[in-house]
Amino acid sequence: MNRRSFLHASAGALAACALPRAQTLSTPTRPRPSDAQLAWQRDELALFLHFGVNTFTDREWGDGREDPLIFSPSALDARQWARTARSAGARALILTAKHHDGFCLWPTRTTTHSVAASPWRSGQGDVVREFVDACRAEGMRAGLYLSPWDRNNPAYGDSPKYNDLYCEQLTELLTRYGPIAEVWFDGANGEGPNGKRQVYDWPRFFGLVRRLQPDAVMFSDAGPDVRWCGNENGSAGDPNWSSVNPDIVTFPGADGPGVTDALQHGDRAGTVWRPAEVDVSIRPGWFYHPAEDDRVRTVDNLESLYFSSVGRNGKLLLNVPPTREGLLHPVDAARLTQFHARLTSLFEEDLARGARRTTLMVGSGSVQVELDLGRPVTIGVARLEEDITRGQSVARYTLYGAVGRYWKVLSSGSTIGYAKLDRFEPVTVQHVRLTIEDGAVAPKDLAVKLYNPHLR
Repeated sequence: MNRRSFLHASAGALAACALPRAQTLSTPTRPRPSDAQLAWQRDELALFLHFGVNTFTDREWGDGREDPLIFSPSALDARQWARTARSAGARALILTAKHHDGFCLWPTRTTTHSVAASPWRSGQGDVVREFVDACRAEGMRAGLYLSPWDRNNPAYGDSPKYNDLYCEQLTELLTRYGPIAEVWFDGANGEGPNGKRQVYDWPRFFGLVRRLQPDAVMFSDAGPDVRWCGNENGSAGDPNWSSVNPDIVTFPGADGPGVTDALQHGDRAGTVWRPAEVDVSIRPGWFYHPAEDDRVRTVDNLESLYFSSVGRNGKLLLNVPPTREGLLHPVDAARLTQFHARLTSLFEEDLARGARRTTLMVGSGSVQVELDLGRPVTIGVARLEEDITRGQSVARYTLYGAVGRYWKVLSSGSTIGYAKLDRFEPVTVQHVRLTIEDGAVAPKDLAVKLYNPHLR
C-alpha cells in the first residue's frame, strides 16, 4: 500500500520490586470500546486482499489508464480465499473494491472503468459479490477498501462533484452486499485531470457509513473507530494506548506535530477509543508479482509479526494478494496454514490455568497479582490481558517468577490493553507475580497466561 509515501500529499476537510507512587488521572472515567470495536479486536487477525488491474500489469500503483480488458482472472475462486483465511486462524477479510487506479471490482453505475467492461465472466461478473458471499459461506467477516483517490475518473479534482460520486460508490457497496464489518479508508490524494487537488468531505463519508452500516468499524489514520499504527512493517507502538486525542489526527492522511507519535502510541489521556490496526504484507509488495514467489515471509517472521501487533494491543491485518488466476498462491496459502499451526501449538496449554490466585491492591492504580501454579513448570512466554470492556489502565508492569527464595524479573513493560505478549528466557517456577506499578485507574480482572515455548 506504501501509505507513508502519499501521506504528505494527503488533503482533507478535517525492574525493581519497590512500587513507586502511582500516577492517576483526574478524569474519573476512561474511554471504552463499542461492541463493534470489541468484535474487531477479538478477531486478532484479518487478511487484506489487494486485487485489481495492478495484478495484471505487475505494478503497485496504476495510473488509471489501464484497459479493463486486461482484467481476466482465469480461475477466480473467492471461496478459496476465505477457506485459506479460516485455515490461518483469521476471522475477517478486506478486499480492495477500488484502488488508486479507479478500476472497480463491482459493476457500478458511477463509471465504465469496472469489471463490467472486462472479459471476465463475459462482463457479468462481480468480484465484490463473490467475495462477500464466500466470506459468509466460510463464517468470515467481510470488509471493503474503497480508495478515495481515483486516477481514472474525470471528476476527481472537482471536489464537490467527485465527493458526490464517491458517496454513490460507497452507497452501492454498503447497500448491495449485506452486512460489512469494516470499511477501510486511507488518505491517498493527488491532483485530478484538471490539475486541482481533491478536497475530501470526510465528515460526509463517515456519516454515510454510519447511517448505512451502523455496525461496521471505520479504519483510517483518524478513525473514527480504528486507527493506523503509523507504519507498514508490522509493529504496533510500545507503549500502545487504544485511547487517543482526536485533535491531533483530524482527517485521514493528516500530517503535523505529534501525528506519528499519536498513531504509534495513542494517548494515555486520550478521550476516544481508537485501537491500532497493524497492516503489513506477506510479500514485499501489496499486489501479486510472480517475481516475489520466493520472497514470502517465513513462519518465524509471521510469528514475530503476531507478537509485535496482537502482542502489543493491536490487530494484525496481513495482506495476501490473489494471483492473476484469481487464487491465493500455494506458497502463501501453505505459509498461512503453517503459521496458524505454530500459534496453535505455542498457545495450546496455558500453564497458569487453574492456578490459585491472590490479588492485592497496593495503591491507587497499582495492583499485585500472585499465582501459585500448583507445581513447578517451565515457562518462557506470558500473555497478559486487561478487561478492555472497562477501558485500558495499565501503564507500567513487571512480571516476576520465584526462583528459590528470590523473585526474579521475567519481563517488564508499559501498556497491556487487549493483550501483551512477552518472551523471556525459559525458567522453572511454581509462583509468579504480576505487579502493576502504574495505572490510569486501578485495573481489574487482569489475566495472566503462561506458556512453555519448547512444548510446541
